[in-house]
Amino acid sequence: MTEPEAAQRYLDGYAEILAEVSATGRRLTREELDQRRALGERAADDGRSLRSLVRDHLAATRAAWPGGPGSTGSVLAAVEQAVDAFAEGYERAQRLAVREEEAARREFIDDLLYGRSDLGRLAERAERFGLLLSRAHAVAVAQGPEAYDDTAPVTRRVEAALIARFGDRHILLATKNGQLVCIAPGDQDEVLAYFAKQAWAVANGGRVAIGRPQPGAGGVVHSYEEALSTLDLADRLHLEEPVVRAADLLVYPVLTRDRQAMADLVRSALGPLQDARGGAGPLLKTLEAYFESGCVAAEAARRLALSVRALTYRLERIHQLTGANPADPVHRYTLQTAVIGARLLGWPAQEI
Repeated sequence: MTEPEAAQRYLDGYAEILAEVSATGRRLTREELDQRRALGERAADDGRSLRSLVRDHLAATRAAWPGGPGSTGSVLAAVEQAVDAFAEGYERAQRLAVREEEAARREFIDDLLYGRSDLGRLAERAERFGLLLSRAHAVAVAQGPEAYDDTAPVTRRVEAALIARFGDRHILLATKNGQLVCIAPGDQDEVLAYFAKQAWAVANGGRVAIGRPQPGAGGVVHSYEEALSTLDLADRLHLEEPVVRAADLLVYPVLTRDRQAMADLVRSALGPLQDARGGAGPLLKTLEAYFESGCVAAEAARRLALSVRALTYRLERIHQLTGANPADPVHRYTLQTAVIGARLLGWPAQEI
């Protein structure tokens, strides 16, 4: 079909309408307007440019312009009605196509992050959204002060920043459960690092966790779950870093793999602190500060806003209650592991 013939498909009945309007001065009927809308929808579905379609209507108007000195006003009103109805149908089809694309994208993301689809079929769908699942991928998850969705300003700004910086790098940005998710090739760590920087800065707070690169479609699920676990772990450990990597925290899942054994260690090593005046909380914080400062008493005292003498007294009190000396390398590992376990298990606020 030639270009003029293709254009004529969307002008069906247009010249006849103009001729009749010129003769009678009437407005377009509801049936004629519905026909114009239907043709507009068809043009949108066929991928035609609205600009060229309007130009075709104006050219057809000029070619079919009816004679008669009194026809101009009626014909121009009819042209306005016809083109407006045609554009309305076109835009309606476009909105429907966008909604269908969004629904397909959302379904794909759900299947990808939850591993609910056949891997072969998932890989085929992934190419449509710019991912090559034959490669390894890593996932970063950003959690902010507010829940994110696809229309949130934060989401749009982060996406614009990524596109401006990296262009088409087979990156997929999405929202899931109020969090912002970025999926990138596993060998392009700079993409996720930049995403983390932008998400934290634009959201004015929050935290970003980055999972390790994993191969295949199942690897995306694994990296995503790892990033989620890292976010949870960072919260329970009260980490201050805005960006945390699963690779840097691998020791903690190992420590908590046997929850019952960790609970037993916390109760055995730190349980006696509950007999102190004010409970276990102040002395537990003392141990945390002491270990985090590299067992340097002066630095730990500064962090706790205490004198070195007061800190030393607390460490001696811990030794008295638990029988373990924080300054003794032999005892230190047990106490420090128990302190980490207490954080992970929420002790002493939660019974274990």
